[in-house]
Amino acid sequence: MTGKTKRVLILGHGAMGRAFEALLRPRHDIAIWDRDLQTGVETEPLEAAAAGREVVLFALPTLPHDELAGRLATVLDGDSFCLSIAKGLDAQGRTAAQVFEWHFGTRLGWALLYGPMLARELQAGRAGFAVAASTRTHARTPLAALFAETPLHCDHSDDVHGAAWAAVLKNVYVPLIGAVDALELGDNMRGFLTTEAVREFAGIIRAMGGDAETAQSFAGLGDLVTSATGASSHHRRIGAYLASGRNAELAASGVNIRTEGLHTLAMVRAHRPFAWERFGLFALVCRFFDDPASLQSQLHAYLDRRFAQHE
Repeated sequence: MTGKTKRVLILGHGAMGRAFEALLRPRHDIAIWDRDLQTGVETEPLEAAAAGREVVLFALPTLPHDELAGRLATVLDGDSFCLSIAKGLDAQGRTAAQVFEWHFGTRLGWALLYGPMLARELQAGRAGFAVAASTRTHARTPLAALFAETPLHCDHSDDVHGAAWAAVLKNVYVPLIGAVDALELGDNMRGFLTTEAVREFAGIIRAMGGDAETAQSFAGLGDLVTSATGASSHHRRIGAYLASGRNAELAASGVNIRTEGLHTLAMVRAHRPFAWERFGLFALVCRFFDDPASLQSQLHAYLDRRFAQHE
């Protein structure tokens, strides 16, 4: 990856794919690959689309990462670089970091990009912020070249698993904060739950082999606050709809189908990558999705347990 202009292939052309296209096209050679979700028809065979590309950006959910990374591993050369912005788990309960590690190992360069970078704001030329996590320290140079002269500002980290889990967990906790806002439980409650969520981020990240401090980064706290307070956040809206009993409206909107947070809960409960019952707020979110009407009583019980030690 030498020179300033990179040959970039973006996988997926949804909101984030279009946002990164707008971000990168002024300085780079951009190609788009996509696949119809109903028919499975690809814009062109992935292997052909990837030929000669220096950077492949996965701007799609985690679920297809395993298949696509496996196909790319056979055609990309050692100078190519793969980048994912996916914030979920695949069908085996793996993060994008684990999928990339399995398929690419040390043969190909790869990184994860997580933080406050809403699609509509990137497309409007507003600033975005992210942790660029890679186990290769020299990955900073190609990443800096890729996003040079764009409004996306990156911190760099080698904690790929911590960054991946921070991003995954954010989508789990945001619906809870959306729910308490819908129930008008107050700004104090929102502040409390945000603090509790970041504390649990740190514990789960540590349990998964990451650095607990990553919970405080753009990938953790930064993205959590952005999604929990953003008017357009669909994870926040899911929580608000469920807490308000607007299940039919939620189903009609289709937003529940697209949420990686709900899928993450199912995968963690099925595959048990960590003992989720040990994390009280995570367990509360599980009970909220199981029985939205019980949220207030569940919150009271959580507060009683949380502060019993101080009484």
